[in-house]
Amino acid sequence: MSGSISAASNYRARPSANPRPGPGIGHWRLTSKLELGPLPSAVPCARLHAKHIFWEWDLAHVTNDAELIVSELMTNALKAARPLPDIHPITLYLQASDEHLMIQVWDALSAAPAPRPHAIDAETGRGLEIVSLLSDRWGFYHPVGGGKVVWAALVTGTAPRALPDAGA
Repeated sequence: MSGSISAASNYRARPSANPRPGPGIGHWRLTSKLELGPLPSAVPCARLHAKHIFWEWDLAHVTNDAELIVSELMTNALKAARPLPDIHPITLYLQASDEHLMIQVWDALSAAPAPRPHAIDAETGRGLEIVSLLSDRWGFYHPVGGGKVVWAALVTGTAPRALPDAGA
């Protein structure tokens, strides 16, 4: 699903009624995990990593929207990590099933993501609105180990290409 950000100036981003993506989305055939330090360079690194993963998984048709979602979720996680007294990594999880792409970002702050009202010309405050517009579902949950995971799911409509075995 893709949407026009300018057409949604009065849109109030809200997470999915289902806070956890759960097994209803499907079996994850492909997965990727990337841990990054809470530095400004983490956002472009995560975006580049995701771009290459989506290409390898033959998901080029969702790459633009998915890259932007990765950027927004990573930026929010970076902002959440800054006020913490201890340094914790930010973790990007990418998962693909036959029909869905799941993007998840973990940060150590347990506070729920809070969509904020913003002026049309505001330079900040639109991240969750963008995620809501570009994804089919999104939400967050608190994993057992602490912190929070904010996730977004996109329907891909195609099975991702499995990578050939390196030993073959």
